[in-house]
Amino acid sequence: MRGFRAYRIHDDGKFGDGRLESMTPEEFDSGNVVLRIAYAGVNYKDALTARGRARMARKFPLVGGTDLSGTVESSEDPRFKPGDPVFLHSFGLGSHHDGGFAEFGRFPAEWVFGLPGGLTLFEAAVLGVAGHSVGVALELMQKNGLVPGRGRVLVNGATGGVGSIAVDLLSKLGFDVVALTGKIDESDYLRSLGACEVLDRRSVDFGAGPLGTERWAGAIDSVGGTQLEWLIRTMRRDGVIASIGNAASNEFAGNVLPFILRGVRLIGVNVNNPVESKLRIWRRMAADWKPRHLERIGRRIPFSALPQAFEDLLAARVRGRQVVDFSLG
Repeated sequence: MRGFRAYRIHDDGKFGDGRLESMTPEEFDSGNVVLRIAYAGVNYKDALTARGRARMARKFPLVGGTDLSGTVESSEDPRFKPGDPVFLHSFGLGSHHDGGFAEFGRFPAEWVFGLPGGLTLFEAAVLGVAGHSVGVALELMQKNGLVPGRGRVLVNGATGGVGSIAVDLLSKLGFDVVALTGKIDESDYLRSLGACEVLDRRSVDFGAGPLGTERWAGAIDSVGGTQLEWLIRTMRRDGVIASIGNAASNEFAGNVLPFILRGVRLIGVNVNNPVESKLRIWRRMAADWKPRHLERIGRRIPFSALPQAFEDLLAARVRGRQVVDFSLG
């Protein structure tokens, strides 16, 4: 292992700027497990960081990438040995610590998870932090009474990584899933994942007022803003919304009436959960909660395509999950 490929963000511009380059083992970040990285998911946060669109990078230079999978190259921790298949996500990867956009990386052993049976390295990367977020959301929604048969569940931002995985998993578990998207030309894709109906975002009247017609037993919201306001107003009695993302806005307006008259529950999904919780979710994502169409949701891209991948993601031209495959060159 001498020089190897990496995408690093440097202290240029307002919030940093990234580029493809070479780095050496002497430049590894802190940790006691060295990994040969096979795959790395491309997340919206990664694109913001790489293009300096937001204050995400907390050190320079920084290898981008929030999640990854690969094999152990060497380990100072007895829990891991060379060749072990592993994956990791969160823990400040791609913001406070070097992440997955490099052929090799060094990480603390406490952050590294052995690959559970039932998942390949590619499937783990397709799921990544997006899949983990959906798993956390599902667990919380079930604890708050959501079961198949209570009514339809809406997923917005449905062609994105979180949305695609949510549509696939919820439909597998027997829920009637309605996909809301601004990419109505992707209706066939969403139906192939299990959506029973696809709504065109541009044709929906998101309305106003304190209450709307009751429509949804549950919802997974990765958009925020006006769409979240509308969801709150149109939930059925005891309906539950899992708030995962803020693709449209961090802010939303509303009132208390849906909460006190219909018992609507708005639940925040925080993926920086304890290790024991992460492992519990991942065991299920590899077993009974494993989405059926990960090969369809994930698209392999070469490392050299990362700059274009970031631009496509920021311009909302991406369907599903882009995954860097280092074997493609």
